[in-house]
Amino acid sequence: MTKHAKSNLFTRLSTSNLKRLQQFFQLWSLKTLTNLPDRLTNLWQQLIGSYWFIPTACVLVGILLAPILVTIDEHFDRDTVREITFAFTGDDSAARAIMTTIAGAVLGVAGTTFSITIAVLSMASSQFGPRLLRNFLTDTPNQFVLGAFIGTFSYSLLVLKAIHKYDVGFGVPQLSVTFAIIMAIICALLLVYFVQHMVHAIQASHVIQGASNEAIKNIHYWYKDRCDIEHQRNIEHHDIKQFHHWSATPIYPPHSGYLQQIYFESLITLSQDYGGVVQINSSLGHFVTDKNVIGYFYQRPADHPINLQKTKTPHLALVPRSPDGLFWQRFAGCIRVEQRLTQSNDIAYSLGQMTEIAVRALSPGINDPKTAVNCVQSLTSCLSIMMRCQPPTPYHFYKPVDETDTPDTVSYQPSAILAIVTRIPKISDFIDSSLGEIRRYAAADLMVLKALCQAMIDLNYARVNEAQQQTLIHEIKLIERAGADNLNYHQLADDLTAMCQQAEKFIMSENAQHHYFHYVSDFDAHIRQALQAQSKHI
Repeated sequence: MTKHAKSNLFTRLSTSNLKRLQQFFQLWSLKTLTNLPDRLTNLWQQLIGSYWFIPTACVLVGILLAPILVTIDEHFDRDTVREITFAFTGDDSAARAIMTTIAGAVLGVAGTTFSITIAVLSMASSQFGPRLLRNFLTDTPNQFVLGAFIGTFSYSLLVLKAIHKYDVGFGVPQLSVTFAIIMAIICALLLVYFVQHMVHAIQASHVIQGASNEAIKNIHYWYKDRCDIEHQRNIEHHDIKQFHHWSATPIYPPHSGYLQQIYFESLITLSQDYGGVVQINSSLGHFVTDKNVIGYFYQRPADHPINLQKTKTPHLALVPRSPDGLFWQRFAGCIRVEQRLTQSNDIAYSLGQMTEIAVRALSPGINDPKTAVNCVQSLTSCLSIMMRCQPPTPYHFYKPVDETDTPDTVSYQPSAILAIVTRIPKISDFIDSSLGEIRRYAAADLMVLKALCQAMIDLNYARVNEAQQQTLIHEIKLIERAGADNLNYHQLADDLTAMCQQAEKFIMSENAQHHYFHYVSDFDAHIRQALQAQSKHI
């Protein structure tokens, strides 16, 4: 290769690297990382969700604590230590024996706790489902107990190394050995707590309650005003009705997987930089491939009033641009697509955990309808909260700032610029994917079908509009149909039909939310009448 060719190759490589470096800084600039708190929250959840994080932190604490206490021992008065009643005052042989015993004991107990954890995970996977394993792995008390054992082991080894035989008076770190003894006692107490905690954690009611609390937390995260109230009232916004007629570019995910997170602030900034509206049609938790169209980018027309506006807003695009390579790189950073479905702020995922427990409890291998009923009741509690709360708005706006009234400014001053349109699942979708899924698996179980019918009655107390009422009526009819087609005895089917008819009549009645519903079967009514007639004769 000639010298001139080498120089051209070096120039091309330098130019290419500089261009990639520039794109990297543009991609990860501050305006792209406007959702930095959400990104840090996701990173923290991933760290807490891993089983190694807290034990590793405890090991690091033990490694750092050992030299600190040994250093304190070197500058501490030995006579003062002897005055402490519970302090260790033995020689180097006794100290070495104690530290060796503590290190071996806590390491053996750590192996025992790990074995117990594996056994519990195996049982939970078969009884509750493999997707519930994360709830056990992310259990902070379990991680802390294991971390305390391993941290004490690491601390004991380092203190054992600091015990010197040649200087009995100065070489025995008495405070460090005393602290190791205290930690050994604490580890013994933690072992007792660990056994009690694991026995409590594998109970079905505890697992269901944990999934319910997670779902309620996600509901409160989403079911609130995500935008300024002024924007939500501006439902007659011009762009809401017109953006579908703009030039549209399909949006594809960066790779296949489950849509786990949408960083709205970063996506709003991206839509304004390119002068358009981003519409996301896929909901959180949906599986998409890299060839799926998950939405569209609608480019604002050149004669749009917003494009003619003179403003000092730095992120307001005066000239709309078509999506280019940098757009797709930045869009890949505005969403999070994972290869596996993990815990996030997805409401459907949290509700799906309770649904999975109920469906698995109804399987022939387990056959535990009472657990399924408990899941139905917990799902009813979560859905009632959703029915009473205001659902999140699908429209997300960008509000210009630093607007000035100058002679060159056009009189059109929008209070908000439409930036993102998302798909918000309706309450009927959540009912069908949770209680409806249980209904399909419990079609031959009268106890669960009655619990589902009672759930519709309980949800009726929380309904706020007629659409929710019609959803409950539709679900009751499906419950009645499932029982009529699958229950083995006609007496059971008639009993369920009577309850569904009474429930439907109750929901359709006026002022039903202020009355108590009590189902009385035909057999109970007959017995009651017979007892009343007998009492009259007496």
